[in-house]
Parts: sequence; C-alpha cells; structure tokens
Amino acid sequence: MSTAKLILDGKEHEFPVVTGSEGEVAVDISKLRERTGAITLDEGYGNTGSCRSAITFIDGEQGILRYRGIPIEELEEARFTEVAYLLIYGRLPNQTELVEWREKLTRHSLLHEDMKKFFEGFPASAHPMAMLSAMVASLSTYYPDTADLDLNIVRLLAKAKTIAAFSYKKSIGQPFMYPLNHLSYTENFVHMMFAVPAEPMHISPVLDRALNLLLILHADHEQNCSTSTVRMVGSSGANLFASVSAGVCALWGPLHGGANQAVIEMLEAIAADGGNYRKYVEMAKDKASGFRLMGFGHRVYKNFDPRSRILKTAADEVLAELGIRDPLLEVAKGLEEIALEDAYFVEKKLYPNVDFYSGILYRAMGIPTNMFTVMFALGRLPGWIAHWREMREQGARINRPRQVYTGPTRTSWVPVERR
Repeated sequence: MSTAKLILDGKEHEFPVVTGSEGEVAVDISKLRERTGAITLDEGYGNTGSCRSAITFIDGEQGILRYRGIPIEELEEARFTEVAYLLIYGRLPNQTELVEWREKLTRHSLLHEDMKKFFEGFPASAHPMAMLSAMVASLSTYYPDTADLDLNIVRLLAKAKTIAAFSYKKSIGQPFMYPLNHLSYTENFVHMMFAVPAEPMHISPVLDRALNLLLILHADHEQNCSTSTVRMVGSSGANLFASVSAGVCALWGPLHGGANQAVIEMLEAIAADGGNYRKYVEMAKDKASGFRLMGFGHRVYKNFDPRSRILKTAADEVLAELGIRDPLLEVAKGLEEIALEDAYFVEKKLYPNVDFYSGILYRAMGIPTNMFTVMFALGRLPGWIAHWREMREQGARINRPRQVYTGPTRTSWVPVERR
C-alpha cells in the first residue's frame, strides 16, 4: 500500500493512500489527530471524502456521471422506477423483479387517511417543501423503524409523490386526487397534480417522457449537501423517514435544490425589464454589478454538465411538440446562445447547468415555480435511500466533524451586578 508523508513540527508521519475503482486517490487521515494532535481544515468539505460509496461516480473535469457504473446517457430510455431499483439495490432488476417492484410502488401510493388531516393544519401559503419535509417525517409514526426495511423503502418512494401532489392541491384549494392503480409512477403524479373530479384527464405522453427523464437525471449526484445530510443524520441511527426529511430541508436551500427556481425568477426579472438579456450578460461579466446569472456553472463540473446536454435536447423537443410560446423561454434561449459562444463564459467554463434547463422544462409542463424544488426532491429520493441504506450496511460511525476554535481564550464569569 502506498503512503503519504506529512511533516509537522519536524516530525514525519505516514498515512495510507486509498485508491478508488476509477483511480480516485485519497489520503486516509482518520488517525491524524491520534498521531499528531492536529486536524485538517477544509471549509465546505470540498477536498474531504466523508465515506466510501459504490453508488455514483462523477468526474467533474471530464463531464462524466454514472449510476452504479452505467453512464447517465445510457439511461435516457429507462424508466425512473428501474433507475430507483438500480441505485438502491446495486443492479438492474430482471423482468419479474421489475413487475413486482412496480406493483409494490403502485399499491403503496395511498396515504393513511388520518394524514389528510395534517394538510388541513397547514396554511394555504405554506411552502410545499415545508409540507413535504413534515409529512415525510410523520411517516415514521405510522411505519416504525422495526418494520421491514425494504417495505419502508417502497412506502417512502410510493407515498412521496402523493404527498407532493397533495401539497400542491392544498396550496391552490383543490380537492385531493387519489392515485390510480392502472397508471405508471410518473403518470400517477401528473394525474394527482392536475386532474380534478369534475372531468377526466388525458396525460400527454410528451409530458410523461419529460418528467421521467427529469426524475432520472436528478436521482443521485454523489455526496452533495442533501445526500451528505441524509448520511449524517442516518449515522446517528435515525430512521429512514427522519433522515430523508432532513435531506429535504437541506435541498430546500436556494444554493442547492432551489437553484432551478432561482433561474425562473431571474428570467422573470429580465423579461420584466424588457427582455434585454444581452444587458444582463454584460452585467454578469462585471463583478462590480453584483449580478449573477443563475443556472450557469457548477461546483463539481468543470466541463459541460452531462445532464444538461440531455435536458437541452429534451427541452427543445418538448417545447416544439407542445408548441409553447413563452416570453421567458425566449429569454432563456437567448441567454443560452450567448453564454455558449461568449469568450468570457467559454473561458471560465460557465455552461448552462441542469438547473437552467430543468426550470424551463418544469415551467413548460405547467408545474408552478414553488414546486420546482419538490420535483428535485422526488427525483433525488432513490439516491438518498441508496446512500442511507449503504451507510447502514457499512456500519458507519456517527459523523462528528471537528473544528478550529477561533473564539476568546479563557475568561471569567462576572455577576450581573458588576457588568
């Protein structure tokens, strides 16, 4: 085994080097404090590997994303339920397993009737992410951790889309629509979101394909903020529902799952200002302006986000098939065209990312802006579940990061009458 040497206070220390299956190199410093009394400082954990995982591989420099070794480009024709099984159980299901898996996801879509009363307690203005997090956590009161783990996994995947759709119906004052057993996973979600009791609903195959693709492309993305949160909470022994509820809260932030909502809000602001997107491109180049183009660049990808390439093609097809004319979409296309050709953006590799195109697609599908992050959460569920399950199987220690203390040195307490 190769080692890395560290010299601290004149003393030399050796630490093992770990190499992943794709050649990633990591220095194992788990014994650093024990041997040296020192810790590492890596604010934001950008250079820290928190675990060993066999679920997802990303190469940000090459623009590679693979689920269990399968390139994301090869999963375009898959169904979301297949990809969920792949991520959670480590392999693609055979035909018999897939039929059984889909049937379970269908049969467990209903919520306990008592849970409908929870929605009554939320104000109409409640954000859908707040409701989703609360309702996912509440599932643990109905299905304890002592229950069959695989069954709880099915319950969470099946019921999350029902919770999400009910959250939307609550916000607009429409009656809840129950899931229908003859519909697929994605069709059921569209039905529960947009159908009303007064008339039948036709589910567009175009929208169904687009939704299926969006969910697949968001299904996992290695150790991001929300996934790391799920693993950290789960490391305490917290149950699946509590851990995923925490992941939902982490995803809610505008710098994570809320980025696609921020894209649409930016486009709305540009459209309200006359649609002069070139003006905003120039503002983005000027650091003094304080303006930032949302949906461009990525923390991990230093090349084109492979998910963006797929979604760009899908967005063009969906908009063409539906014949949608939307001023915001025109602004988006203009921004995209300039950013892909402008020397400033090309040099800094600020390409449109997955949030840029997903926001456009969700808008085209009629999904309201405040539901965008919920859609992200529905897609990310298989990844969260897979990481929580892997973490439990690994017998991971409870997560406990250290810190570098920068507060005052020892001081004395002063009684209130002398302060």
